[in-house]
Amino acid sequence: AAVIYGANIGTTITAQIVAWGSSSGSDLLTYIFAAMAGVGAFLSAYAKKDKTRNIGSAIAAFGMLFVGLELMSSAMGDFAQEPGVRDYLSSIDNLVILVVLGAALTALVQSSSVMTAVIITMIGGGLIGLNQGIYLTIGSNIGSCVVAVMAGMTGGLNAKRTALIHLLFNVFGAIIFITFGFVLIYGFSTDYGGLFSGMFPSEQIDLAMFHTVFNVVTVAVMLPLTGKLINIVMRIIPDKTAPNGESVNGPHLYFVDNNMLKTPAIAVGEVKNEILNMAGQAHENFHRSLDIIRTLDMTERQKFADTEDQLDYTARELTHFLLKLSNTKLSDKDSVYISTAFRTINDVERVGDYAENIVEYAEKLKAGNESFSDIACAEIDHVEEIVDSLYQKIIVAYKARDEPTLKEAYDIEEEVDSVTDQMADNHIERLGQGVCSPTVGAEFLSMTSDIERIADHYINVGKTIRELH
Repeated sequence: AAVIYGANIGTTITAQIVAWGSSSGSDLLTYIFAAMAGVGAFLSAYAKKDKTRNIGSAIAAFGMLFVGLELMSSAMGDFAQEPGVRDYLSSIDNLVILVVLGAALTALVQSSSVMTAVIITMIGGGLIGLNQGIYLTIGSNIGSCVVAVMAGMTGGLNAKRTALIHLLFNVFGAIIFITFGFVLIYGFSTDYGGLFSGMFPSEQIDLAMFHTVFNVVTVAVMLPLTGKLINIVMRIIPDKTAPNGESVNGPHLYFVDNNMLKTPAIAVGEVKNEILNMAGQAHENFHRSLDIIRTLDMTERQKFADTEDQLDYTARELTHFLLKLSNTKLSDKDSVYISTAFRTINDVERVGDYAENIVEYAEKLKAGNESFSDIACAEIDHVEEIVDSLYQKIIVAYKARDEPTLKEAYDIEEEVDSVTDQMADNHIERLGQGVCSPTVGAEFLSMTSDIERIADHYINVGKTIRELH
């Protein structure tokens, strides 16, 4: 939700640049943006580094956008002189129709910032008045969600919810400003056009300022209500549940879907998020497995199994996605990351597999009516804390590619090796003293070995960052 709020405010920058540029009466900005387009195109075509080429493409696109808007503005001026055009457009004064029209046109253009820039040029060309432009702008904020909603509906559960948050956010904002617009009309005999007119050097800037106010005020109003907005979305798109209340959504990917293959750079970032989410689930199952073997309480057994199914599904489907992604146009840096991601997925899945082994040991103990001693459980508590500390360091290192934190993780992993070795020695000693049965001893030694291997796989996840520098 926070990212959506920031993106909505960010879209106002385009309108501000277009408005101030078109109001200056100078062609200087047009020349600047044309030069930017040329420089960007040159970098995109001839730069040797992928990063420089990508920057060049972005600069070229940015420059061409504003050159195009300036050309469109000039065309609007000529169009406004056509007989009947001005009279027809000025006759559309129904506020609801203007909002719907703004939404429809923006859905067609697929960008609210571009549509707002078009509205600004229409005002500058005399095609529409300021108040009409304001209500078209309100509608354009709703229309900007259409493409996001359509894309989200083909994605996973979280993609659908994110798209709906975006839509509801803009709809609530539109309701707020339309309501206030009626208050102005019927309470103060004015409208937004009258309220903003004359505040700034031109009507184009007046509209750009309204666009900024609309988004900033909507964010300010919705920010403290984010929790309630999320609750509404969760009610509209709930988890599927069985009669006993258990979730039955089944395994699914949380961040990645095939639509992202059209934007490989974004897909790579979402792959990382998917892996981090997968790692979190594997670590949760690690904790569950130790809880189960300490207490032999199988209450969490089904939840453990569901999470293990999710891990297996994620590993399989994310690997398939990476194979498709590796065949798209990737930067050298992203290609290296993809090659490491295959191994990382396998390491995370192995953590889940070793946790499953531990649960199976617990089932054998319970079936034989045996259990670990209090001393053994205390040792499990101790090593669990150390492995948890290792996991936290690995996640920090993996997210930020932080080499110093990775070195700290290596030290912790050595401690895990030392502690698990000591646990094995202690248990063999207890076996010799007759404190534990051979069956219990075998399961305990197998468990310590699995815990040590889990730590090794965490280290494998972390050390991939050394290939990415």
